[in-house]
Amino acid sequence: MTRAVVIIPTYNEKENVERMAQAVMSLPVAIDILFVDDNSPDGTAAIIRDLMQQFPQRIFLEERQGKLGLGTAYIHGFKWSLKQDYEYIFEMDCDFSHNPLDLPRLLEACTKNGADVSIGSRYTKGGKVQNWPMGRILMSYFASVYVRMILFIGISDTTAGFMCYSNKVLRAIDLDNIHFKGYAFQIEMKYAAKRKGFKIIEVPITFIDRQFGESKMSSSIFKEAFFGVWKMRNLKV
Repeated sequence: MTRAVVIIPTYNEKENVERMAQAVMSLPVAIDILFVDDNSPDGTAAIIRDLMQQFPQRIFLEERQGKLGLGTAYIHGFKWSLKQDYEYIFEMDCDFSHNPLDLPRLLEACTKNGADVSIGSRYTKGGKVQNWPMGRILMSYFASVYVRMILFIGISDTTAGFMCYSNKVLRAIDLDNIHFKGYAFQIEMKYAAKRKGFKIIEVPITFIDRQFGESKMSSSIFKEAFFGVWKMRNLKV
């Protein structure tokens, strides 16, 4: 049986974390969960510990001392997952903007269609965005156009955070040399995989804005991505 795990960073996600865990555990394919919690003051970690009792050896928790950034949470999760020798490693938000029902489709793109990396894509043919104001949709879409123009990356949704990696991709990338923490992290990981010659497939998804909790997006995260793409052209991965 294919061993797969989804990494889900959390910070103040008490409204979402149990529903998300139940949704993933109910999938027709076995995908474990690693929650990486950044010391949420709302009790998110306590809820996860209860879920670990309900789903032993399927749900795991790594707790960090503070809010250290999305990219570092995923790097932490990647390293943990590689030590556990998972074959396929996902990344996904906890707020249901990424539909857990799409996880099997991303896995199938790798196991049956030959992808080394699959991307849950809003902007490939068939992809959609719901519940975002038009201004934010346009900003996100043209951000991906901007990235493609600078990096010649050939990916429609360059800032997507819904991904599946084969473990050989994460072993090939120097994770300690990934520079960025916000949305630029998502761009840098895709760029690193592309430069190393791995096959990337975009899978159309419907992205839905969160209903509960607060968005972690900020102007500093956006600026990091905007200016970071120029630095990426000269980075070693």
